[in-house]
Amino acid sequence: MSPYDPSAFPPFAVTVDLVVLTVRRHALCALAVRRGEAPFQGRWALPGGFVRDDEDLSAAAARELVEETGLCAHTPDAPVQVNGAHLEQLATYGDPKRDPRMRVVSVAHLALAPDLPAPRAGGDAHSARWAPIEALLNRGGYGREDEQAAPLAFDHAQILADGVERARSKIEYSSLATAFCPPEFTVGELRRVYEAVWGVVLDPRNFHRKVTGTPGFLVPTGGTTTRQGGRPAQLFRAGGATLLNPPMLRPEV
Repeated sequence: MSPYDPSAFPPFAVTVDLVVLTVRRHALCALAVRRGEAPFQGRWALPGGFVRDDEDLSAAAARELVEETGLCAHTPDAPVQVNGAHLEQLATYGDPKRDPRMRVVSVAHLALAPDLPAPRAGGDAHSARWAPIEALLNRGGYGREDEQAAPLAFDHAQILADGVERARSKIEYSSLATAFCPPEFTVGELRRVYEAVWGVVLDPRNFHRKVTGTPGFLVPTGGTTTRQGGRPAQLFRAGGATLLNPPMLRPEV
């Protein structure tokens, strides 16, 4: 048997791409960065980068999350924390032609966080912004008001669509929707998360009855807030349940 010769194989790289979702102004938004270097220079894309030689995939995704947003990743079963974000592996994308530089396989990750401040660009990106998912996934492409619209770079439109659908489906049967909320939140704030992610309008009374009646979903903190205006609203935090029984089913639209 001949010895293994790495030079006999074509170049191969692994990247991590991040679908970072938050709810801003009652709309589901994703973090987009405008590429400052080739390939696809000037096009909008998802944040991400190459996996370093000395790190595994989860460490690379957590590093990119910190660099792009300043958020620290926490495990799915950990409580929501200040400056923290839910981070989970989404899917792997390996079309041989997805990157014109070389054969690149991307392991995409989904990150969810409460309403975040304006992002800062890092790495090879020279601008970054939160954009509504409908705009990013527009068939005609995406561009700011002063730009010509163009599709997202690489296969990032597909990755973003997959990440959005993962979020939409998981908040049906898990407590993941609380990852979009601050550590203490009202039922109304949680309802607006569901409405933004699903793109629907929900009946407030029916929603309140469902979420407060689902075992382990919400725990009263004993406090109230008037940040929504009007009468004081009761504050809750995420309970210990990771799976919801019964689930919060998406309305048919």
